[in-house]
Amino acid sequence: MSCTCQDASQSSGCCGSGASLDSGFESGPEPVFGAGPGSPAPAVEGPVASVNGIALHRATDVPDAETLRQRACTELLRQAAQRAGLLPADDLPADDGTTSEAATQAIEALLEQALAVPEPSDEACRRHYDAHTGRYRDGERVHLRHVLYAVTPGVDVQRLRGRAEATLLQLRCANDGGGSFARAARESSNCPTGAQGGDLGWLGREDCAPEFAREVFGAQEVGVLPRLVHSRFGLHVVEVVARDAGRQRGFGEVRAAVGLALRQQAWVNALRQYLQVLAGDAVLEGVELDGAATPLVQ
Repeated sequence: MSCTCQDASQSSGCCGSGASLDSGFESGPEPVFGAGPGSPAPAVEGPVASVNGIALHRATDVPDAETLRQRACTELLRQAAQRAGLLPADDLPADDGTTSEAATQAIEALLEQALAVPEPSDEACRRHYDAHTGRYRDGERVHLRHVLYAVTPGVDVQRLRGRAEATLLQLRCANDGGGSFARAARESSNCPTGAQGGDLGWLGREDCAPEFAREVFGAQEVGVLPRLVHSRFGLHVVEVVARDAGRQRGFGEVRAAVGLALRQQAWVNALRQYLQVLAGDAVLEGVELDGAATPLVQ
């Protein structure tokens, strides 16, 4: 199985389409437990991450940073729903961070009220389509090879990037019919396809993780790409062996899909801004909401 595939459950651990959830804020001063806008926080016995005094985990079970960010963003919204009268004050999260079904429904109702997302105009949809025609093709395929430098816990990312960039430069300069690429893949790639010289075969856009697909589809480039391709699994040196352009769909065929994509992006931006406002008014302890992506969006 390749290292750019869409289905992470079938991959070897270096591909997939799941999205991480985080946002971008700084922590506040020391919280006063039990003083949050909801009911008192669950009892704790040591340092815990919290939002307005509401604990995000058990004292003996500290989650990883990504999980803490997810819980903090959910807790910000849960408390906002309580302040809006959409959730009873005694509806608290469990000590493992899970929320009730009522809280989930209240958050959905809150977001419907708080996030005003207009329908995109025909002009906006047309501009998006004209700028991204390559995304709207039927049957587009690419034949790829790659060398994966996987980003794993504890890895020195700068050193890893240096190795990947050195390989990229070497392979961009090679002129031996592909032998250097195959050798680099066998010796350096963290993907099982390294044993086959990094050959991924023919792939459609739907076969790849979205961030990988955006870098290789909808273009005319052939050969070793002049840049590293970044994915959630690491850094890829990619060679486009061949392309099959498929059929270009007209604007009328894809107008609804373009509008949906633009509306979703507007909703994500509105959610990010709303969470920034909530976090700015909150007291955060033990959690850093400093990521670039928006939470709660799968």
